[in-house]
Amino acid sequence: MNNRSVVIIGLPASGKTTFLAALWHLITERDVDTRLQFHSLVAGDAAHLNAIARRWRQAKVQDRTELAGSRTVSMNLMSTNQDPVRVTFPDVAGESYRRMWEERECDPEIAEILRSGDVLLFIHAITIRAPQWVVDVAALSRSLGLPVDEGQEIIPWHARLAPTQVPIVDILHLLRKPPLDTGPRRLAVMLSAWDKAEREQLAPLEFLEAKLPLLAQYLRRGADQWDYRVFGLSAQGGEYDRVEPNAVPTEEAKELRGRPRPSTRIRLVTGGRETHDLTEPLSWLVE
Repeated sequence: MNNRSVVIIGLPASGKTTFLAALWHLITERDVDTRLQFHSLVAGDAAHLNAIARRWRQAKVQDRTELAGSRTVSMNLMSTNQDPVRVTFPDVAGESYRRMWEERECDPEIAEILRSGDVLLFIHAITIRAPQWVVDVAALSRSLGLPVDEGQEIIPWHARLAPTQVPIVDILHLLRKPPLDTGPRRLAVMLSAWDKAEREQLAPLEFLEAKLPLLAQYLRRGADQWDYRVFGLSAQGGEYDRVEPNAVPTEEAKELRGRPRPSTRIRLVTGGRETHDLTEPLSWLVE
């Protein structure tokens, strides 16, 4: 067994479950070439994996009510040299990671998983909360002709109000300090919803520098010695049909369902090239 493994983390609604659904489809369908192939399911429910993969193929948003509770999934993927690589998905609510930032607490079972190896970090590229300066907000209000209340009551600060990059940097820092530190690690930063983010006409690394400068500087300066790469990921391929009653089907979802090979929806962008292979960042992490 390869003594290096991968743990997959991310804040709430960052794309972890969609990635798991697409990956399970990819490695079980085997209709496109991948660097890693399925070997065995170590922990987790195959019925759960089949269910989320089926919803993915149907171009339907994952139903959060069906994903409630903790479903840690661990699988072995076989590399070309026939050496199994273990990948662990703590398929729990992203709030578990947010609690690490907000309450400085981590469940013992999550802590044990976080000590297990290299890291695949998910960031939803479209829902990034950027820093806001009071002077900028006031200037924008004035430019739009909106009233500016100079004596406005100060809103008490809460950790949940922090810009997206702040808790991410803090969590990465915690992973390099006791009791979670296990020595030098590799980090694959996955910018999900890349099909929308690429409208900025930036490469994934350039996007990170522009939209998450604190995180980019933290990684670039090697503060905690992460060996990292940045990937743009579209695991869905477009807008999916929502699950709420009376939700209107989308044309994008209809087009995606009409494709003969669902695996071709997947787009992974890095280093100026594109592939359908979701196992590529996993392979790089443990090579």
